[in-house]
Amino acid sequence: MTAGSTRRTTAAHSRLAAVGAIAVAGALILTGCGDQTKNKNNSSGSSSAASAPLAGKLPASIRDKGVIRVGSDISYAPVEFKDNSGNVVGLDPDLAAAMGKQLGVKFDFQNGTFDALLTGLRSNRYDIAMSAMTDNKNRQEGVDPTTGKKVGEGVDFVDYLTAGVSIYTRKGDTKGITSWSDLCGKKVAVERGTVSEDLAKAEAKKCPSGKTLSIQAFDDNQQAETRLRSGGADAVSADFPVAAYAVKTSGGGKDFQIVGGQVEAAPYGIAVAKSNTQLRDALQAALNAVIKSGEYEKILQKWGAQDGAVKESVINGGK
Repeated sequence: MTAGSTRRTTAAHSRLAAVGAIAVAGALILTGCGDQTKNKNNSSGSSSAASAPLAGKLPASIRDKGVIRVGSDISYAPVEFKDNSGNVVGLDPDLAAAMGKQLGVKFDFQNGTFDALLTGLRSNRYDIAMSAMTDNKNRQEGVDPTTGKKVGEGVDFVDYLTAGVSIYTRKGDTKGITSWSDLCGKKVAVERGTVSEDLAKAEAKKCPSGKTLSIQAFDDNQQAETRLRSGGADAVSADFPVAAYAVKTSGGGKDFQIVGGQVEAAPYGIAVAKSNTQLRDALQAALNAVIKSGEYEKILQKWGAQDGAVKESVINGGK
């Protein structure tokens, strides 16, 4: 999942709360994503604005277009990814589809690298960013978590899930790793701009002399996992729902294993420009309607994320 990007983030990113043992169902096939592509089958929501109960809450410009442009790193199963037919699927697209019914618009997921999503939002390339992004103060304020310097306008978050960060290794080859401190002297692969990268950088500063923590940062988590499979890294860190899904599905469950417990529990949020309070509030109203209807719970159960459920959506609940 950068100052705008748990995934996505800790001191600034990983999406993440202690989501209990997730049992991800279904053997969906992960495929690569072309950079900055649109999938015409990924649009969420089918109701017209005329019949949608919350359509009137949207800004007129979006209501007239009937589309919300969503910046997302579509390579983070099971939260958002492409199936073997090229359709965008996952927890986020399903929630967006349910919200679209309330608002009378479609959510058009557009693929981008995670660490560039907030930049795309600031430049008006996207209306929102929805990508297993951790809501935290650094992102709210536009601050780079590494330097502590302001790098752009902050964003508001519409929170919708809680998740935590995990470490996973090759199955049966843990290298003695059971916690973050065990990564000293090892090589860890992470997705660039995520909380996992922030955590790794923070841990590297604690390592004793002669036991350097080597951090390998990639554009997406699939690349990090490829490095781990090949033996080029000793471990990968990602949000727990993603780690659990990879452990269950990669190599038929034979490739990876999670080591140690989750850390950095925090909310996932939909990022919206601070100037667009009307859209922010419309999204919150739609999400709360989906929660109240019971559809939210069904979607989380479908993707094995029910332990991260929230009772209601809040604005900027991240610390």
